[in-house]
Amino acid sequence: MLVMGLDPGTAITGYGLVYGERGRLKAVNFGAVRTTPDMPAQERLCRIYDELAILFEAYHPDLVSVEQLFFNRNVTTALAVGQARGVAILAAAKAGVAVAEYTPLQVKQTITGNGRADKDQVGFMVKALLGLESVPRPDDVADALAIAICHIHNAGALRARQGGIGFDCPP
Repeated sequence: MLVMGLDPGTAITGYGLVYGERGRLKAVNFGAVRTTPDMPAQERLCRIYDELAILFEAYHPDLVSVEQLFFNRNVTTALAVGQARGVAILAAAKAGVAVAEYTPLQVKQTITGNGRADKDQVGFMVKALLGLESVPRPDDVADALAIAICHIHNAGALRARQGGIGFDCPP
């Protein structure tokens, strides 16, 4: 199973493609889509969509895994993240790829065994689980890989609860 994990944001959208089979994990590709603050909002969102669409076309992931939106005190930040998240989910839908969502607590619990783990702990475990030479940077990339790993570890239970995963978005 090839899973694309996404950690959407308007400045940095982290992505990580992880292949999982028979308990083995392999990082296929990972990186970030970056935009700059001087870009108009619609241009930032278009860049995120366009670059993710290229990744979907190149890799044909079986599923996309994203973190559920976490509400914080900064409403402006939450709205911007929500917009980037919506664009990422739209890109997946247009590519015909199903989307699974996990809470930050679920991701941290799956990756580190501690739902309250900090960014350094998550990054260290991503490095260890994927056999990488160093912790992926920025944190958004390590988080995207963690989200993909989370789905791979939970895929069997998720399918059983939902009776299969499917999604279709008209072109």
